[in-house]
Amino acid sequence: MVAIAVNENGKVLTISPKGPKGTSLRFHAFWLRDNAQDSETRDPYNGQRLITLKDVPSNTRISRAILTRNSVEITFIPENKTICYDTNWLLSNAYDVTRCREKGWVKSSITTWDGAFNLPASNFKTVTENQSILHRWLGKLARYGVAKLTNGPIEEGSLTKIVDLFGYVRETNYGRYFEVQTEVKPSNLAYSGLALQAHTDNPYRDPLPSVQVLYCLESSLTGGESIVIDGFRAAEILREKNKEWFNLLSSYCARFEFSGNSGVCLRARRPIIELAPDGELVAVRFNNRSTAPIVDVPFEKMEAYYSAYRYFSEIIEDPSMSIHFNLEPGDSFVLDNTRVLHARTAYTDLGRRWLQGCYADKDSLLSKLSTLSNRSRGHTEC
Repeated sequence: MVAIAVNENGKVLTISPKGPKGTSLRFHAFWLRDNAQDSETRDPYNGQRLITLKDVPSNTRISRAILTRNSVEITFIPENKTICYDTNWLLSNAYDVTRCREKGWVKSSITTWDGAFNLPASNFKTVTENQSILHRWLGKLARYGVAKLTNGPIEEGSLTKIVDLFGYVRETNYGRYFEVQTEVKPSNLAYSGLALQAHTDNPYRDPLPSVQVLYCLESSLTGGESIVIDGFRAAEILREKNKEWFNLLSSYCARFEFSGNSGVCLRARRPIIELAPDGELVAVRFNNRSTAPIVDVPFEKMEAYYSAYRYFSEIIEDPSMSIHFNLEPGDSFVLDNTRVLHARTAYTDLGRRWLQGCYADKDSLLSKLSTLSNRSRGHTEC
């Protein structure tokens, strides 16, 4: 049960949830009018807004509010327009709340992990044929930032079938997908037999690809283990150990560049630890191979910045942070490239290691997950 009141000469609607822990929530009249869900304000088929802010009078007020069992009926002046709002919708979209969050907080839908974590895995065939299993697999991928698939077809280009499950391949200068195997004169160190330090891919792109797929087609050599590290967990540890260093890496931009191919010169500048304006941890970019000279840090802070950078690297390279695994032909893993770092151990020339990789974007993955979640709850709207 709730109670409502119109306050501040019609400028504010107050909803008071009743209960031992109930608190009052306030909504501005202009906000309510702009977010109306009626068919004259939003298209009933696609949900997009049909009006502009200029269409809402700047002196909008509430002249009357009536509470029914499941909704609030509000009349706005000077339009003299009455709109019905679902009470649960109002409560779920309340913004009159106190959020005391430390810089670097992560949303509740994300769980960070270290080397003791067991990577979620599913069977390629069942994921591609069963929407419920796909739903669970995508949910784990979104929560943990990485998930494996096993027993896929050993056919070139099969990795694009994984992306087809949730979105679209992001084509780059490397092509629709790229080969990860030894080259005589590699344009990228990934195409050598050298060990690769943990890194996120393509930090020199803006925007960078936010999803990566790596798919094994052949593995008949010694070495070449795949490694993954949760960059968000590494950032949390840095914040716990030294907030000043965390603030340095999240306050100043690093620079990244790549020009290994003819006609390609890619550059971007972003913090190594990126936060949203409200302090949410949204991305980690870490790629020592592609880091250009850092010039955006003031002289008096550069020494401390490099101390923070070095310590963050040590956290990432701590064996307790990493998960090692071998990919058999037909196995693959998908990772959130804004969060999870990947690496590999060195391998010999006695045998062959052949992976294919491609990129996609997280918005389509999260869209697919939301669609499947709504369907499982019997909902159709976003």
